[in-house]
Amino acid sequence: MKPLGFALVVVGLLALAYGGISYDRQKTVIDVGTFKATATERKSFPISPIVGVIAMLGGGLLLFSQKKRTTA
Repeated sequence: MKPLGFALVVVGLLALAYGGISYDRQKTVIDVGTFKATATERKSFPISPIVGVIAMLGGGLLLFSQKKRTTA
């Protein structure tokens, strides 16, 4: 569970730092014979800061939680 907790903390920090994911998309505007015009469209996928905080808290709980050991 420790690697999962560490990954959640890192994802939470990245979500808070960047605030979302943005990417470029090529779109064909005109395609006539041998002439082709394209446009680059920038899109973004926002991530709420609340999601980042929840991921960090969940990861911290997984990192610092103790496994219960049973003795037979």
